[in-house]
Amino acid sequence: MNDKKYSRREFLKQNSMAGLGAAAAMALPGGNVLNYMTRKHDTPALLGGNPVVSPDWPEWPRWYPEKDEQRLLEVMRSGVWSRSDVVAEFEQEWAKTIGTERCLALVNGTNALQTSLAQLDVGWGDEVIVSPYTFIASVSSILANGAIPVFVDTDPETFQMDPAQIEEKITPHTKAIEPVHIAGLPCDMERIMEISEKHDLAVVEDACQAWLAEINGQKVGTFGHAGCFSFQNSKNLPIGEGGAIVSDDEEFMDRCYSYHNYGNPYGSAEGRVGTKLRMAEYQAAIGLAQLKRLEEETTLRNENAAYLKARMEEIPGISPYKLYPNVTRAAFHLFPFRYNKEEFKGLTRSKFLQALRAEGVPCSSGYGELNKQPFIKNALQSPNFKKFYSEDQLNYEAFLERNACPRNEQLCNEEAAWFTQNILLGSKNDMDLIASAIEKIHKNAEDLKE
Repeated sequence: MNDKKYSRREFLKQNSMAGLGAAAAMALPGGNVLNYMTRKHDTPALLGGNPVVSPDWPEWPRWYPEKDEQRLLEVMRSGVWSRSDVVAEFEQEWAKTIGTERCLALVNGTNALQTSLAQLDVGWGDEVIVSPYTFIASVSSILANGAIPVFVDTDPETFQMDPAQIEEKITPHTKAIEPVHIAGLPCDMERIMEISEKHDLAVVEDACQAWLAEINGQKVGTFGHAGCFSFQNSKNLPIGEGGAIVSDDEEFMDRCYSYHNYGNPYGSAEGRVGTKLRMAEYQAAIGLAQLKRLEEETTLRNENAAYLKARMEEIPGISPYKLYPNVTRAAFHLFPFRYNKEEFKGLTRSKFLQALRAEGVPCSSGYGELNKQPFIKNALQSPNFKKFYSEDQLNYEAFLERNACPRNEQLCNEEAAWFTQNILLGSKNDMDLIASAIEKIHKNAEDLKE
């Protein structure tokens, strides 16, 4: 019998250590409980360890009743819910924010793209140059106008259309270029505009993920003949659904207005075949509330993205996005990076992402190869396309060969990963935790692979 007397503090310490688990003491060499606790911290969560990250990531969209609801309630109580003064006010504010003479609000970004192309006379028999690394709407809007998409391979460092490969894709049928500022990272618009002017091509900027992004201090969406934005629920300026076209071309904007309002005459635009794409008043009221904090949130996203990028660049096998030298601001709807499994002991990208999620970091493998999606084959084989295009243009195997994008294929299938914009609204400590989670996976890649 042990007759040694313990103080109350010593007694509690001894019993708390024992309470951590006899099983742990039996399982580990020497029964060292502190070693057990350390290993739980160092062991990947996917293998039973403790996650690195446990913060509540900022929810999205944000809504503050005391700040945001007054205007919305006024609209709802007025009974005037169709397009009227509040939509016009939102258009004025967005044009002012972007730095253009005109803005037209529509039901969504997809129809902003489709309307812009249509009112620049892009249609049957035409080709539009576009990126393969983007959301489906960038391409479906081209096909919806009867034109054929032509894909330019991706620059994997920037995730953008490679301007060095654009001119080789231009044919006598090329009518327009649709650069996509994917992830909110600006394309090389100076180079693209030089090419468009040289070949007399229209340019419709897909800025649906690039609110407030800038090149040499100029907002994206203002370089081309039209700039298109989306305000869907996940976007950095969320309305639920919504979109906008901006331009300084008064006649073009009059045509767009006419088209979105049944084709009724408007300004310099005569009546035309049109449709109904009008934004509702309550959507605009939500947009005006969200717009008040977009500047502050964009600044925070940029600060956190730069800090996180610097941390991640120190980890072997992780290559964060690269901005073109003339980019003065990005929007960071997404934080994209490339993953090299060889630096992680051959750990597959899917297993890496699974391990990262287990550590508490939401992440995705990103887009698939848009140039190979079945909806394109379906369009090319449809009766209307057969009326306007040659057999060679519509031959799907030949189409795939002409539009092969090997660097994009590797990016989509092996390398790309991203975080969504709400994560970048966290704290600097949150960014450190993300980097620490990746470092932990890198350290334990061999065990995770097994």
